[in-house]
Amino acid sequence: MSADDFSLQSLVRAEAAADPAFVLDGVPVSRAEFQGKIAQTAAWLAAQGIGKGDVVAVWLVNRVEWIALLFAAARLGAVVAAVNTRYRSAEVAHLLKVSGARLMVVEAAFRSIDFAAILADVASAEVPALQKLAVVGADSIPAHWPSVRFDAFDKPYPPARRAADDIDLPVLLYTTSGTTKGPKLVAHSQRTLASHAVSVATALELSPQRHSLLAMLPFCGTFGMTSLLGFIAAGATVHVLDAFEAAPALKILSEHKITHSFGSDEMFRRILALTDAPRPFPHLEVCGFAAFQPGWRELAAEAEARGLPLFGLYGSSEVQALFSIGRTSDAFADRIEGGGWPMSPEAKVRVRDTETGELAARGVSGEIEISAPSRFLGYFNNPDATRDAITADGFFRTGDIGRLRGDGAFVYETRAGDAMRLGGFLVAPGEIEDELKSCAGVADAQVVAVDLKGQARCVAFVIAAKEPPQQEALSARLRERLAGYKVPARIYVVDAFPVTDSANGVKIQRARLRAMAMERIAAE
Repeated sequence: MSADDFSLQSLVRAEAAADPAFVLDGVPVSRAEFQGKIAQTAAWLAAQGIGKGDVVAVWLVNRVEWIALLFAAARLGAVVAAVNTRYRSAEVAHLLKVSGARLMVVEAAFRSIDFAAILADVASAEVPALQKLAVVGADSIPAHWPSVRFDAFDKPYPPARRAADDIDLPVLLYTTSGTTKGPKLVAHSQRTLASHAVSVATALELSPQRHSLLAMLPFCGTFGMTSLLGFIAAGATVHVLDAFEAAPALKILSEHKITHSFGSDEMFRRILALTDAPRPFPHLEVCGFAAFQPGWRELAAEAEARGLPLFGLYGSSEVQALFSIGRTSDAFADRIEGGGWPMSPEAKVRVRDTETGELAARGVSGEIEISAPSRFLGYFNNPDATRDAITADGFFRTGDIGRLRGDGAFVYETRAGDAMRLGGFLVAPGEIEDELKSCAGVADAQVVAVDLKGQARCVAFVIAAKEPPQQEALSARLRERLAGYKVPARIYVVDAFPVTDSANGVKIQRARLRAMAMERIAAE
């Protein structure tokens, strides 16, 4: 195969592709128009002095300009740094500094987000590489940097000279969920993005004339971008939400006979809550979901009964989203678990015992390690972190706990930091949480491990269904159902769990729960 077979440009050459390529806010964008947009964007970027190796930060909601910027940057050999629209000044400053972005393409405003006010809190000295802002939706915004309008090209620009194809150089930077020192930037090349997009299209057996996607996840995250690129590779039409809202998502799913969508459990829960129809989406074939909230198993059962087929999946910024997914041939309980079957036949998954350091047998929990064509190049400008994340034989250490199923699939159980070593055994919080939720009076539950008098014990937080449950009754019930070391040392009733927003959905702040547990125990 030539380099062109693994370029982003190769994804828009699908034979017998459906038209339009995209539909945004009811407006169709044909494949020819999209190709023209890429060429125009590349010419504009070149006129701004952007070339090979230069970084362009993209701080936009989902729109065709976002996609065109990525493909245009690939033509020039430039790099796109994806900025989460939920970011605020400290996070934006960190990304701009680490990436060394010369240009930022930014929204003038979107709903309640005041991009100019956020940028006003970023000092020029913090981001010395940044030279200019390109604004979508206005001629300029008040800022420390000069700004130009991006989405209304005022004159034709000379066609951009295509950079010599080096499809293994960085082209897209995702942010990780972050650490106390700020998120790392995950670098992907055209090869990793394009080859995985083709694997997704092939594994899902996508037909350009029969299938369509509702893209409701933000393009700034791997979950939204990977599903988008997979359907571009398939030549299928993509209906795009600029940002998720349940009502317009419901309308598009119903009116346009959408066959596929991907999102968080909470997204699908909100969509289902807006319709009383017993089976409102007869054309839906696959809804891949990431479980970020309690009660996802109950949601999956309800969705299944109403004809919304949920499929568990697995992914990360480092190996890309949709790395794996459940299959229709799986039993329902297996299909909805995180993990599933790798999209690429070349992908390899193994599990390492966190105590012994040896590879674990089938069914034994440990840290998931992955080798695949979708694996990232490394952490941008951070060789030490890259070295720590990759084994000597090229596997990515995911930091996730799971087990091999033995039939070619695997099961994701929890983040390594969330897994609990209780009584000498590795325990996934979900096992105890499911038992708690089966108890009368418990609507939701979260379990974390703490050090209690030198011994690892778990503490539970529950949300009451109606009458607050009694800890003694819950503990007695759990002692009947679980090994003693799994029974929580404390059970606290709360009104809600602490959460945080990410590019892919709302997630429970388990670190905050651990801190809350220690604070309450200390107060006793």
